Amino acid sequence: MTSVSQARFEDLLRSLAPQVLGVLGRRYDDFDGAEDAVQEALVAAYLHWPAEGIPANPRAWLLQTASRKLIDSYRSESSRRARQQRVALEESDDREVSGHDDSLALLFLACHESLTPVSAIALTLRAVGGLTTAEIAAAFLVTEATMAQRISRAKQTIRRAGARFEIPGPEEQAARLPTVLRVLYLMFNEGYSGAARDDAQRAELSREAIRLARLVHGAVPTHAEASGLLALMLLVEARRPSRIDDEGRFVSLADQDRSRWDRAAVAEGTTLLDGVVGTGPVGDYQLQAAIAALHDRAETAAQTNWLHIAALYDLLEKVTGNPLVTLNRAVAVGMAEGPAAGLEVVAEVEAGLADHPRLLAVRAHLRELAGDLAGARDDLRTAARLTSDLRERDHLSRELARLTHPAG
Repeated sequence: MTSVSQARFEDLLRSLAPQVLGVLGRRYDDFDGAEDAVQEALVAAYLHWPAEGIPANPRAWLLQTASRKLIDSYRSESSRRARQQRVALEESDDREVSGHDDSLALLFLACHESLTPVSAIALTLRAVGGLTTAEIAAAFLVTEATMAQRISRAKQTIRRAGARFEIPGPEEQAARLPTVLRVLYLMFNEGYSGAARDDAQRAELSREAIRLARLVHGAVPTHAEASGLLALMLLVEARRPSRIDDEGRFVSLADQDRSRWDRAAVAEGTTLLDGVVGTGPVGDYQLQAAIAALHDRAETAAQTNWLHIAALYDLLEKVTGNPLVTLNRAVAVGMAEGPAAGLEVVAEVEAGLADHPRLLAVRAHLRELAGDLAGARDDLRTAARLTSDLRERDHLSRELARLTHPAG
């Protein structure tokens, strides 16, 4: 045994979990049972390794422990006696298997098209990310029992769909890749701006999404949208150090201390983005990454190229048809052409988003720029009342107080 820090053994477990699951999944052709067995082995490691140290061969330790757990589960089920005889004869050796390939197979399986996005994210975090059910439940603000049921239903769903533990063939992989990218995109957003319990848990989800996006990009390095998604994550995550102030309050992009941004992440993201320009169809993630890059490249908020950003949002709106993108375009147009022009864009989606906090916040911002402080205060007051995000509510309330009782 070797001595081990908490951070080191957690990172090690998360890197080994998909490798061990890959061996068991193929050996016994039972993703559901293998995944449960690996989780039990991880729990055992969490209990023993911090105090006793990492085993000389941690992968073999996990594989042996998980194999025993799986065999024990088969022995406890009388309906699986035939399978028990076959399994009991299997060697519990540490056969070398490519962790890279196993992780990809797990990722495509966990992001199966039969699952809802939320279920796919949860299963991905468990099977590929190595997070415990308790950790995932905390991130999504549900009880551990609720999350356990959600993961169990997800595994049952992919089993009924006939999904197998294997990397899909080229045609199926291409067909399922958009679903994989979407799940990783949603996972990252949940980590960066979702309703996670605290910033440490949010950051954990974001880091895991970036790690998996790197994995996908490594497998399909010429896929423009896979590169665009990884670039987008890096460019947005780079701002995390200045997104929340010392009192835990949200800081708007315009007010962030840009000297605290992770410039290495910005450089990597922009390099990725530059490398895919003109190499394939321009999609959602590339456009979002291009917008993020323009923000990150501006040394100050005043130097932001709003005209270019507005043009990119116009393209993004055409690609997605998302009214929330229209609101972002309204902000960019308002900054580039004046608040009246921005308010005209807001009017395009007012009917469908009349009570949406985001619409009210954007309109308040533009009304303030136009000098309509009373209208801005009304919108901020309503937005604060309607939002379910406590940190966002605090931000809107502080903006309302600023307009109600201006300094000086």
